[in-house]
Amino acid sequence: MVSTTPIYNYILNNVHNIRYLDNPWLGSAAIVIIFGLLAWVITTIFGLYLRIIAGKTDTVLDDILLDYLKKPIYYFVILFGVKIAVMNIGANAIINEIINSILAISFLYIVIKFLDALIEGWGQTFAKKTESKLDDILLPLFHKISKVIFIIIALVWVLKIWNVNVGPYLTGLGIGGIVLGLALQDSLKNIFGGISLLVDNTYNVGDKIKLESGEVGIIHEIGLRSTKVSTLNNEIIFVPNGYLANSRVLNFTQPNEKLRSKVEFGVAYGSDVEKVKKIVLQTVSKIENVCKDPEPVVQMFEMGDFALKCRVFFWVDHWDKEGPRTIEANEKIYNALKKAKVNIPFPTHTVYVKK
Repeated sequence: MVSTTPIYNYILNNVHNIRYLDNPWLGSAAIVIIFGLLAWVITTIFGLYLRIIAGKTDTVLDDILLDYLKKPIYYFVILFGVKIAVMNIGANAIINEIINSILAISFLYIVIKFLDALIEGWGQTFAKKTESKLDDILLPLFHKISKVIFIIIALVWVLKIWNVNVGPYLTGLGIGGIVLGLALQDSLKNIFGGISLLVDNTYNVGDKIKLESGEVGIIHEIGLRSTKVSTLNNEIIFVPNGYLANSRVLNFTQPNEKLRSKVEFGVAYGSDVEKVKKIVLQTVSKIENVCKDPEPVVQMFEMGDFALKCRVFFWVDHWDKEGPRTIEANEKIYNALKKAKVNIPFPTHTVYVKK
Protein backbone atom coordinates (compact mmCIF):
# COMPACT_ATOMS: atom_id res chain seq x y z
CA MET A 1 0.00 0.00 0.00
CA VAL A 2 1.41 3.36 -1.03
CA SER A 3 1.30 5.79 1.88
CA THR A 4 2.69 8.93 0.23
CA THR A 5 2.65 10.67 -3.15
CA PRO A 6 5.88 11.49 -5.10
CA ILE A 7 5.54 15.16 -4.12
CA TYR A 8 5.14 14.15 -0.49
CA ASN A 9 8.31 12.01 -0.64
CA TYR A 10 10.24 14.85 -2.27
CA ILE A 11 9.31 17.28 0.48
CA LEU A 12 10.21 14.83 3.23
CA ASN A 13 13.57 13.98 1.65
CA ASN A 14 14.50 17.69 1.46
CA VAL A 15 12.82 18.90 4.62
CA HIS A 16 16.08 19.28 6.50
CA ASN A 17 17.31 21.75 3.87
CA ILE A 18 14.36 24.05 4.58
CA ARG A 19 15.47 26.80 6.94
CA TYR A 20 13.25 29.82 7.04
CA LEU A 21 14.86 30.85 10.33
CA ASP A 22 17.95 29.73 12.18
CA ASN A 23 15.75 28.45 15.02
CA PRO A 24 14.11 25.15 13.86
CA TRP A 25 11.13 25.73 16.16
CA LEU A 26 10.40 29.10 14.57
CA GLY A 27 10.94 27.55 11.15
CA SER A 28 8.42 24.81 11.96
CA ALA A 29 5.93 27.43 13.16
CA ALA A 30 6.41 29.30 9.88
CA ILE A 31 5.80 26.06 7.95
CA VAL A 32 2.52 25.47 9.81
CA ILE A 33 1.38 29.06 9.11
CA ILE A 34 2.29 28.76 5.44
CA PHE A 35 0.39 25.50 5.09
CA GLY A 36 -2.56 27.04 6.95
CA LEU A 37 -2.68 29.80 4.35
CA LEU A 38 -2.21 27.23 1.60
CA ALA A 39 -5.16 25.23 2.95
CA TRP A 40 -7.33 28.35 2.88
CA VAL A 41 -6.27 29.14 -0.70
CA ILE A 42 -6.88 25.59 -1.91
CA THR A 43 -10.36 25.31 -0.33
CA THR A 44 -11.30 28.79 -1.56
CA ILE A 45 -10.29 28.00 -5.14
CA PHE A 46 -11.99 24.62 -4.82
CA GLY A 47 -15.21 26.28 -3.69
CA LEU A 48 -15.12 28.95 -6.39
CA TYR A 49 -14.47 26.37 -9.09
CA LEU A 50 -17.40 24.22 -7.98
CA ARG A 51 -19.70 27.25 -7.82
CA ILE A 52 -18.76 28.15 -11.40
CA ILE A 53 -19.58 24.60 -12.47
CA ALA A 54 -22.80 24.68 -10.45
CA GLY A 55 -23.98 27.69 -12.41
CA LYS A 56 -23.65 25.77 -15.67
CA THR A 57 -25.23 22.46 -14.64
CA ASP A 58 -28.52 21.30 -13.16
CA THR A 59 -26.96 18.59 -10.99
CA VAL A 60 -26.64 18.92 -7.22
CA LEU A 61 -23.43 16.89 -7.11
CA ASP A 62 -21.12 19.92 -7.16
CA ASP A 63 -22.90 21.50 -4.17
CA ILE A 64 -22.71 18.22 -2.26
CA LEU A 65 -19.01 17.83 -3.07
CA LEU A 66 -18.32 21.33 -1.71
CA ASP A 67 -20.19 20.62 1.52
CA TYR A 68 -18.60 17.20 2.02
CA LEU A 69 -14.97 17.90 1.03
CA LYS A 70 -14.19 21.49 1.97
CA LYS A 71 -13.36 20.94 5.64
CA PRO A 72 -11.60 17.53 5.22
CA ILE A 73 -9.28 18.98 2.53
CA TYR A 74 -8.60 22.06 4.66
CA TYR A 75 -7.54 20.05 7.69
CA PHE A 76 -5.59 17.52 5.61
CA VAL A 77 -3.38 20.27 4.14
CA ILE A 78 -2.74 21.68 7.63
CA LEU A 79 -1.86 18.19 8.92
CA PHE A 80 0.51 17.84 5.98
CA GLY A 81 2.21 21.04 7.10
CA VAL A 82 2.39 19.77 10.68
CA LYS A 83 4.10 16.63 9.39
CA ILE A 84 6.78 18.68 7.62
CA ALA A 85 7.15 20.93 10.65
CA VAL A 86 7.72 17.93 12.92
CA MET A 87 10.29 16.52 10.52
CA ASN A 88 11.98 19.92 10.51
CA ILE A 89 12.58 19.85 14.26
CA GLY A 90 13.76 16.22 14.15
CA ALA A 91 10.99 14.55 16.15
CA ASN A 92 11.40 10.94 17.25
CA ALA A 93 9.96 7.94 15.38
CA ILE A 94 6.90 7.54 17.63
CA ILE A 95 5.67 11.09 16.94
CA ASN A 96 6.30 10.59 13.22
CA GLU A 97 4.27 7.38 13.22
CA ILE A 98 1.43 9.09 15.12
CA ILE A 99 1.31 11.93 12.60
CA ASN A 100 1.58 9.48 9.68
CA SER A 101 -1.33 7.53 11.12
CA ILE A 102 -3.42 10.70 11.44
CA LEU A 103 -2.53 11.68 7.87
CA ALA A 104 -3.48 8.25 6.55
CA ILE A 105 -6.83 8.40 8.34
CA SER A 106 -7.40 11.94 7.07
CA PHE A 107 -6.63 10.94 3.50
CA LEU A 108 -9.01 7.97 3.68
CA TYR A 109 -11.62 10.22 5.26
CA ILE A 110 -11.44 12.52 2.21
CA VAL A 111 -11.86 9.53 -0.10
CA ILE A 112 -14.87 8.24 1.87
CA LYS A 113 -16.48 11.70 1.95
CA PHE A 114 -15.99 11.89 -1.82
CA LEU A 115 -17.75 8.53 -2.21
CA ASP A 116 -20.51 9.69 0.15
CA ALA A 117 -20.99 12.79 -1.99
CA LEU A 118 -21.26 10.68 -5.13
CA ILE A 119 -23.79 8.39 -3.43
CA GLU A 120 -25.82 11.33 -2.15
CA GLY A 121 -25.73 13.09 -5.52
CA TRP A 122 -26.83 9.92 -7.29
CA GLY A 123 -29.61 9.42 -4.76
CA GLN A 124 -31.03 12.92 -5.15
CA THR A 125 -30.84 12.71 -8.94
CA PHE A 126 -32.53 9.32 -8.89
CA ALA A 127 -35.23 10.53 -6.49
CA LYS A 128 -36.27 13.28 -8.92
CA LYS A 129 -36.86 10.74 -11.68
CA THR A 130 -38.96 8.25 -9.74
CA GLU A 131 -41.47 8.07 -6.92
CA SER A 132 -39.96 4.80 -5.74
CA LYS A 133 -38.62 4.41 -2.22
CA LEU A 134 -35.46 2.89 -3.64
CA ASP A 135 -33.29 5.86 -2.69
CA ASP A 136 -34.63 5.84 0.88
CA ILE A 137 -33.58 2.21 1.25
CA LEU A 138 -30.30 2.08 -0.66
CA LEU A 139 -28.69 5.38 0.33
CA PRO A 140 -28.38 4.60 4.07
CA LEU A 141 -27.13 1.11 3.16
CA PHE A 142 -24.45 2.46 0.81
CA HIS A 143 -23.38 5.07 3.38
CA LYS A 144 -22.98 2.36 6.03
CA ILE A 145 -21.03 0.11 3.67
CA SER A 146 -18.65 2.96 2.79
CA LYS A 147 -18.04 3.65 6.48
CA VAL A 148 -17.29 -0.01 7.19
CA ILE A 149 -14.83 -0.11 4.29
CA PHE A 150 -13.21 3.10 5.60
CA ILE A 151 -12.72 1.64 9.07
CA ILE A 152 -11.21 -1.61 7.74
CA ILE A 153 -8.78 0.06 5.33
CA ALA A 154 -7.79 2.71 7.89
CA LEU A 155 -7.11 0.05 10.51
CA VAL A 156 -4.94 -2.00 8.11
CA TRP A 157 -3.03 1.11 6.95
CA VAL A 158 -2.33 2.30 10.50
CA LEU A 159 -1.10 -1.15 11.50
CA LYS A 160 1.30 -1.16 8.55
CA ILE A 161 2.57 2.30 9.52
CA TRP A 162 3.40 0.89 12.96
CA ASN A 163 5.14 -2.10 11.29
CA VAL A 164 2.57 -4.58 12.56
CA ASN A 165 2.15 -7.75 10.50
CA VAL A 166 -1.45 -7.58 9.33
CA GLY A 167 -1.45 -11.01 7.67
CA PRO A 168 -2.82 -12.96 10.68
CA TYR A 169 -5.42 -10.27 11.30
CA LEU A 170 -6.59 -10.38 7.68
CA THR A 171 -6.82 -14.17 7.87
CA GLY A 172 -8.85 -13.94 11.07
CA LEU A 173 -11.01 -11.26 9.53
CA GLY A 174 -11.70 -13.50 6.54
CA ILE A 175 -12.65 -16.45 8.73
CA GLY A 176 -14.77 -14.19 10.93
CA GLY A 177 -16.47 -12.80 7.83
CA ILE A 178 -17.38 -16.31 6.67
CA VAL A 179 -18.80 -17.19 10.09
CA LEU A 180 -20.68 -13.90 10.28
CA GLY A 181 -22.02 -14.37 6.75
CA LEU A 182 -23.36 -17.83 7.63
CA ALA A 183 -24.93 -16.51 10.82
CA LEU A 184 -26.59 -13.63 8.99
CA GLN A 185 -27.51 -15.63 5.90
CA ASP A 186 -31.26 -15.16 6.31
CA SER A 187 -30.95 -11.46 7.12
CA LEU A 188 -28.68 -10.86 4.13
CA LYS A 189 -31.10 -12.78 1.91
CA ASN A 190 -33.92 -10.52 3.08
CA ILE A 191 -31.85 -7.36 2.54
CA PHE A 192 -30.80 -8.26 -0.99
CA GLY A 193 -34.31 -9.54 -1.66
CA GLY A 194 -35.69 -6.12 -0.72
CA ILE A 195 -33.17 -4.39 -2.98
CA SER A 196 -34.07 -6.65 -5.92
CA LEU A 197 -37.79 -5.99 -5.39
CA LEU A 198 -37.23 -2.24 -5.41
CA VAL A 199 -34.92 -2.34 -8.42
CA ASP A 200 -37.43 -4.46 -10.37
CA ASN A 201 -40.25 -2.13 -9.23
CA THR A 202 -42.31 -5.16 -8.21
CA TYR A 203 -44.58 -3.00 -6.07
CA ASN A 204 -44.84 0.35 -4.33
CA VAL A 205 -46.43 1.62 -1.14
CA GLY A 206 -50.22 1.64 -1.60
CA ASP A 207 -50.33 -1.26 -4.08
CA LYS A 208 -52.84 -4.05 -3.53
CA ILE A 209 -51.21 -7.49 -3.72
CA LYS A 210 -52.07 -11.12 -3.20
CA LEU A 211 -49.39 -13.32 -1.65
CA GLU A 212 -48.67 -16.82 -2.84
CA SER A 213 -50.03 -18.07 0.48
CA GLY A 214 -53.40 -16.44 -0.30
CA GLU A 215 -53.44 -13.29 1.85
CA VAL A 216 -54.65 -10.11 0.16
CA GLY A 217 -53.63 -6.70 1.40
CA ILE A 218 -52.17 -3.27 0.66
CA ILE A 219 -48.45 -2.47 0.89
CA HIS A 220 -48.10 -0.34 4.02
CA GLU A 221 -44.32 0.04 4.21
CA ILE A 222 -41.29 -1.35 2.37
CA GLY A 223 -38.35 -1.88 4.69
CA LEU A 224 -34.81 -3.08 4.15
CA ARG A 225 -35.52 -6.49 5.71
CA SER A 226 -39.29 -6.95 5.49
CA THR A 227 -42.44 -5.51 3.94
CA LYS A 228 -45.56 -4.56 5.91
CA VAL A 229 -48.83 -5.61 4.30
CA SER A 230 -52.12 -4.25 5.67
CA THR A 231 -54.90 -6.79 5.18
CA LEU A 232 -58.54 -5.98 4.48
CA ASN A 233 -59.23 -6.72 8.17
CA ASN A 234 -56.80 -3.94 9.16
CA GLU A 235 -54.13 -6.41 10.28
CA ILE A 236 -50.42 -5.98 9.56
CA ILE A 237 -48.46 -8.88 8.08
CA PHE A 238 -44.67 -8.67 8.22
CA VAL A 239 -43.42 -10.51 5.14
CA PRO A 240 -39.65 -11.16 4.78
CA ASN A 241 -38.33 -9.67 1.56
CA GLY A 242 -36.43 -12.86 0.80
CA TYR A 243 -39.76 -14.73 0.70
CA LEU A 244 -41.34 -12.11 -1.57
CA ALA A 245 -38.38 -12.17 -3.96
CA ASN A 246 -38.70 -15.95 -4.42
CA SER A 247 -42.48 -16.32 -4.56
CA ARG A 248 -45.31 -15.38 -6.91
CA VAL A 249 -46.99 -12.10 -5.96
CA LEU A 250 -50.15 -10.90 -7.70
CA ASN A 251 -50.09 -7.11 -8.01
CA PHE A 252 -53.55 -5.69 -8.72
CA THR A 253 -52.16 -2.24 -9.60
CA GLN A 254 -50.02 -3.29 -12.57
CA PRO A 255 -49.97 -2.69 -15.50
CA ASN A 256 -52.61 -0.10 -14.50
CA GLU A 257 -55.22 0.48 -11.80
CA LYS A 258 -58.14 -0.97 -13.79
CA LEU A 259 -59.48 -4.32 -12.58
CA ARG A 260 -61.92 -6.77 -14.16
CA SER A 261 -64.78 -8.18 -12.16
CA LYS A 262 -67.28 -10.96 -12.83
CA VAL A 263 -70.84 -11.74 -11.76
CA GLU A 264 -72.40 -15.12 -12.52
CA PHE A 265 -76.15 -15.77 -12.59
CA GLY A 266 -78.64 -18.17 -14.06
CA VAL A 267 -81.94 -17.83 -15.93
CA ALA A 268 -84.64 -20.40 -16.59
CA TYR A 269 -84.76 -22.54 -19.69
CA GLY A 270 -86.93 -20.86 -22.29
CA SER A 271 -85.70 -17.37 -21.47
CA ASP A 272 -84.78 -15.04 -24.34
CA VAL A 273 -80.96 -15.00 -24.09
CA GLU A 274 -80.56 -11.85 -26.18
CA LYS A 275 -83.09 -10.04 -24.00
CA VAL A 276 -81.22 -11.13 -20.89
CA LYS A 277 -77.92 -9.88 -22.33
CA LYS A 278 -79.44 -6.50 -23.17
CA ILE A 279 -80.95 -6.07 -19.69
CA VAL A 280 -77.71 -6.99 -17.92
CA LEU A 281 -75.55 -4.78 -20.15
CA GLN A 282 -77.79 -1.75 -19.58
CA THR A 283 -77.81 -2.40 -15.84
CA VAL A 284 -74.06 -2.80 -15.43
CA SER A 285 -73.19 0.15 -17.69
CA LYS A 286 -75.10 2.53 -15.41
CA ILE A 287 -73.06 1.56 -12.32
CA GLU A 288 -70.57 4.18 -11.14
CA ASN A 289 -66.86 3.52 -11.82
CA VAL A 290 -67.62 0.88 -14.47
CA CYS A 291 -65.42 1.54 -17.51
CA LYS A 292 -66.79 2.17 -20.97
CA ASP A 293 -63.54 0.89 -22.48
CA PRO A 294 -63.25 -2.05 -22.28
CA GLU A 295 -67.04 -2.31 -22.31
CA PRO A 296 -68.96 -4.95 -20.31
CA VAL A 297 -69.51 -8.37 -21.91
CA VAL A 298 -72.33 -10.85 -21.17
CA GLN A 299 -71.95 -14.55 -21.99
CA MET A 300 -74.10 -17.62 -21.69
CA PHE A 301 -71.41 -20.18 -21.03
CA GLU A 302 -73.26 -23.34 -19.99
CA MET A 303 -76.61 -25.11 -20.16
CA GLY A 304 -76.73 -26.33 -16.59
CA ASP A 305 -78.90 -28.90 -14.83
CA PHE A 306 -81.65 -26.45 -13.96
CA ALA A 307 -80.66 -23.10 -15.52
CA LEU A 308 -78.90 -21.37 -18.38
CA LYS A 309 -75.69 -20.25 -16.70
CA CYS A 310 -74.58 -16.71 -17.64
CA ARG A 311 -71.90 -14.29 -16.55
CA VAL A 312 -71.02 -10.65 -17.09
CA PHE A 313 -67.48 -9.27 -17.20
CA PHE A 314 -66.95 -5.58 -16.50
CA TRP A 315 -63.98 -3.33 -15.67
CA VAL A 316 -63.82 -0.82 -12.83
CA ASP A 317 -61.54 2.22 -13.06
CA HIS A 318 -59.68 1.50 -9.79
CA TRP A 319 -58.89 -1.71 -7.97
CA ASP A 320 -60.23 -0.47 -4.62
CA LYS A 321 -63.70 -0.04 -6.20
CA GLU A 322 -63.90 -3.64 -7.43
CA GLY A 323 -65.43 -5.17 -4.29
CA PRO A 324 -68.24 -2.61 -3.72
CA ARG A 325 -69.13 -2.47 -7.44
CA THR A 326 -69.33 -6.26 -7.70
CA ILE A 327 -71.77 -6.36 -4.79
CA GLU A 328 -73.77 -3.55 -6.34
CA ALA A 329 -73.83 -5.34 -9.72
CA ASN A 330 -75.19 -8.52 -8.10
CA GLU A 331 -78.05 -6.63 -6.50
CA LYS A 332 -78.96 -4.55 -9.56
CA ILE A 333 -78.80 -7.50 -11.98
CA TYR A 334 -81.16 -9.48 -9.77
CA ASN A 335 -83.60 -6.58 -9.46
CA ALA A 336 -83.48 -5.82 -13.20
CA LEU A 337 -84.18 -9.44 -14.22
CA LYS A 338 -86.95 -9.71 -11.66
CA LYS A 339 -88.51 -6.46 -12.93
CA ALA A 340 -88.32 -7.74 -16.53
CA LYS A 341 -90.07 -10.97 -15.35
CA VAL A 342 -87.08 -13.11 -16.31
CA ASN A 343 -87.30 -16.25 -14.22
CA ILE A 344 -84.23 -16.93 -12.03
CA PRO A 345 -84.54 -20.57 -11.00
CA PHE A 346 -83.22 -22.14 -7.86
CA PRO A 347 -81.80 -25.70 -7.88
CA THR A 348 -84.58 -28.16 -8.74
CA HIS A 349 -84.90 -31.78 -9.73
CA THR A 350 -87.75 -33.24 -11.77
CA VAL A 351 -88.74 -36.74 -10.61
CA TYR A 352 -90.69 -39.05 -12.90
CA VAL A 353 -92.55 -41.83 -11.10
CA LYS A 354 -93.10 -44.89 -13.26
CA LYS A 355 -96.25 -46.90 -12.42
